Amino acid sequence: MKDSLWIVALWLFAGFLILIQTTCGYAMDSNFKQSLKSVLVHEGGWSDHNKDPGGSTMKGVTLTTYRTIYGQDKTKNELKNITDEELHNIYYNNYWLKASCDKLPLGVDYAVFDAAVNSGPRRARRWLQEAAGVSTDGIIGPKTLKAIEQIPEIKLIDTIIDTRLRFMQNLSIWKYFGKGWKKRIDRVRSTSIKMHFKER
Repeated sequence: MKDSLWIVALWLFAGFLILIQTTCGYAMDSNFKQSLKSVLVHEGGWSDHNKDPGGSTMKGVTLTTYRTIYGQDKTKNELKNITDEELHNIYYNNYWLKASCDKLPLGVDYAVFDAAVNSGPRRARRWLQEAAGVSTDGIIGPKTLKAIEQIPEIKLIDTIIDTRLRFMQNLSIWKYFGKGWKKRIDRVRSTSIKMHFKER
């Protein structure tokens, strides 16, 4: 009897946590799949542009990143044929989790995720903190998360996107890639807002 009551209590508590998560608009990991799909729309296929500081890239994964994770002996040809499992692993562990997207509200998580993929997780975390009005130490802890709760998600999204755009426009290679980057950033803004309202 006691065991049955314990199981029921755990089930109710789990339901309560899900309700709180949904009510607060927090996606945790539930939005990763859709966010990755949206990122890959922009990342495309193979790229090896001599003006791109990332160098050889397949679906947004650079050869340097690929070798760091799967071995320094990995070749460009192997990167071209990266598996879905490898791709998922790289984006989830090296961008989604490192940018703390699993702790963020729906829509905000994608805005930060795409920024992390494009400009690095640490910079994305600092842009998030700047939008939240807290110290930009790059550490998403209790203070940052508390501050995020006090700000409307749409305002967070817009501020992050605006900061990101200003940063990109100041890069010396904006003249080569600016048109495409601007299109991507505008798309990220609209997609992030749609994601936020989709769960309402």
